[in-house]
Amino acid sequence: MSSKVDRIVARLQEKITDGDYYEAQQQTRVAASRYIKQKNWDSAIDILHNVAQSLLKAQQGGSASDLCIMMVDVYKQAETKPDATSKGRLLTCLRLFQAAEPTRKKFIQEMMGWSAKFGEYPAGDPELHHVAGSIYAEEHEPYEAERHLVIGTKDSAEVLAKMEYTWYKESDAHTAPHYAARAILPYLLVGNVRAANTTYRLFTSSLSSDNAGLNVQDVSTASSDIRIFPSLPLLNFLGLLLLAIQRGSPEVFRGLLSKYATQINEVDGWAEPLEMIGQMYFGIQKPRQSNPLMDMMSGLFGGGAGGAPPQRRQGIRDGPAPAGLD
Repeated sequence: MSSKVDRIVARLQEKITDGDYYEAQQQTRVAASRYIKQKNWDSAIDILHNVAQSLLKAQQGGSASDLCIMMVDVYKQAETKPDATSKGRLLTCLRLFQAAEPTRKKFIQEMMGWSAKFGEYPAGDPELHHVAGSIYAEEHEPYEAERHLVIGTKDSAEVLAKMEYTWYKESDAHTAPHYAARAILPYLLVGNVRAANTTYRLFTSSLSSDNAGLNVQDVSTASSDIRIFPSLPLLNFLGLLLLAIQRGSPEVFRGLLSKYATQINEVDGWAEPLEMIGQMYFGIQKPRQSNPLMDMMSGLFGGGAGGAPPQRRQGIRDGPAPAGLD
């Protein structure tokens, strides 16, 4: 920072030390706005970033969030691209927020929107998603964690698998497949087969380690290993589904759906994701639902006639929607 910006920040931080939080926030906005008018983006960002951190450390999340969102807006005006420096400022602030601060979610949405617009990932920067999702996982906010971790980095699968398994342990033993599927199916829907396999491996390893009395059979092939749980057929289905995707065989996929049809039909929310997986990985087109009126009109005039991720027990809402990112 320049010496002038240093002095401005020091003066504003003094106000925070004195407990004059609102005045510090308002004067920060005024100071930053002057630099924004001059298109001196770096100075505006330095002021906003440093004062926001001081407010967060003083547990003034609402005022700090206002400045953080203003900083993201400066990023947008300056057409700043996501890089180590620009993301680092945002993540430094994000980690300082208290869990109960209601404005934090808005800040997260804004920084994801900026990174989607000016970065290379349409769903938002994976590193930002990973950090946000990891924070939510630590705070036991599984729905928010899932939404971000599914489109995070290569390290996100481990965090998500651990969170789903921890969540599963609060429920009945037979629900294990439903918790595993909350990560595996969305990962497949966004095309991240590697993460889906990692999640399956970590989840089933934890399940085996924690349940010595659980009957488990290890089946090895030339290319992969899979655990078979006789008492958990849907968990076996998920493992075999991952093997079928590796082979790319539509016949194997259809055979799995047929073999486990009874169990799949008993679970709310699996049918549509599996249809989408059939299209994505096996080229199996979703059957068109018949509409007699539209069929008749199509015949007369020519031409054709015209998703929820996995869900488990009642009371648990849908997992994250597919977002199209490895």
